[in-house]
Amino acid sequence: MNFIDPSVVLDETVEVGYFTVIEKGVKIGKHVKIGNRVTIHEGTVIGDGTTIADGAVLGKPPKPAKTSTVKLVGDIPALEIGENCTIGANAVIYRGAVIGANTLVADLASVRENVKIGEYVIVGRGVCIENHVEIGDRTKIQSNSYITAYSTLEDHVFIAPCVTTTNDNYMGRTEERFSKIKGATIKRGARVGGASIILPSITIAEETFVAAGALVTKDTEPKTVVKGLPAKFSKMVDERELL
Repeated sequence: MNFIDPSVVLDETVEVGYFTVIEKGVKIGKHVKIGNRVTIHEGTVIGDGTTIADGAVLGKPPKPAKTSTVKLVGDIPALEIGENCTIGANAVIYRGAVIGANTLVADLASVRENVKIGEYVIVGRGVCIENHVEIGDRTKIQSNSYITAYSTLEDHVFIAPCVTTTNDNYMGRTEERFSKIKGATIKRGARVGGASIILPSITIAEETFVAAGALVTKDTEPKTVVKGLPAKFSKMVDERELL
């Protein structure tokens, strides 16, 4: 049995599985496929041709803890998902996110509020994207990576599995940290290898190649390869590998 609010109008081309909840004011385009046990919260907008797998939660209202660093300010707009997206099983996308057309948010991924994701993006299985993050077009974030709050990833960025970004040099022990919280800025075409760690406020320059397992403690220069603990210049990126 499904619950679909009377305010929701479904085109005849929409397919809905079992035990799904669609709340007030949700707008769903044509040729959308919705799996079983999906929850779509109030006001969510879903573009034509999008597929939503079993157990996904879309437009979840954020409820941060009293001790959370990132506070809610003002009204949070409804979730918007573009055309021809794929939302994986048990993915959770919060209210206040905007997902561009032809983007994949894979199984078990989490996208928080106030996040903007471009077109043709891949958000891999188990990826966590925190608040106030911007992700450009055709960027790929592989499985189990963590994109911390207040980070920016530009177009054509590649993030390998298990990459960790950070945004707080004070580790929650001083009020000073609130004015200095800043995640990574990863510029166009940069690539970050598996299990790398990027410290707060670091800028990864255009076309940088960060080798797997690196600890990035300083801003990088464009088109360089950096590696090690801490990461240091190794060589220039082969011109054949540039965008």
